[in-house]
Amino acid sequence: MLYICIPAYNEAPTIGVLLWRIRKVLRDFPREYEIVVFDDGSTDATAETLQPYGDVLPLSVLGGERHVGYAGALDALCRAVVAKTRYPRRDAMLVMQADFTDQPEHIPELVRRFEGGADIVVGERTTVPNAPVPVRRLRRVAPWLLRPFVSVPGVADPFASFRLIRISVIKELVKQTGDSPLVSGAGWAANVDLLSRAVQFARRVETVSLEQRFDLRPRPSRIRPFSDALNLYRFAWATRGRRIAPPSTAAT
Repeated sequence: MLYICIPAYNEAPTIGVLLWRIRKVLRDFPREYEIVVFDDGSTDATAETLQPYGDVLPLSVLGGERHVGYAGALDALCRAVVAKTRYPRRDAMLVMQADFTDQPEHIPELVRRFEGGADIVVGERTTVPNAPVPVRRLRRVAPWLLRPFVSVPGVADPFASFRLIRISVIKELVKQTGDSPLVSGAGWAANVDLLSRAVQFARRVETVSLEQRFDLRPRPSRIRPFSDALNLYRFAWATRGRRIAPPSTAAT
């Protein structure tokens, strides 16, 4: 089973079309799947947009009552798939954004790597000339803020959200963490935190270069370079010295 996990906050203009594109991709690349959306207290029509898709797609919707932030959404999604899975070694959790930045057409490549034996597959972002200015600015400074304190062996871009993780890895992380939060930090820091915690339970990590799309998203970027850079620095300083065991890695 492939659990496609999507944190969503005020994504009514895109979430429905994204689900339909996922359906089309997985019709042409047949896999048993379930889409799990965490509605992070959206104040727009996200919930109403999602409702009819539950009748035609294997869709579960979590959250919806209050805004818990991106890290809280990732935590809830991880715990949900661990509770749902029957075969944690065979099943996978794939995380992607709800705003068209991550392309459903790239799902098959991540799944192929998983089926080839990877426990974690990270979709590293290529440089996109038309990326919004705030995104380009944060991408320039983020590695310099993180590198002195935290690094994930074999992964050049630990900030990206598009990744696939074997659920047995997430299950071990949940067991280790207990009732404490699985993920800390905000925005890109939460992506780094989840990855750096998960790799200790992975035997093999692979990376694949994927191009993001910013021209399909109808809303402005939510990146705030100064405040997000400050959040990354605070996260990196707070987690300095964390031991990250290097699994076997491969990249393309």
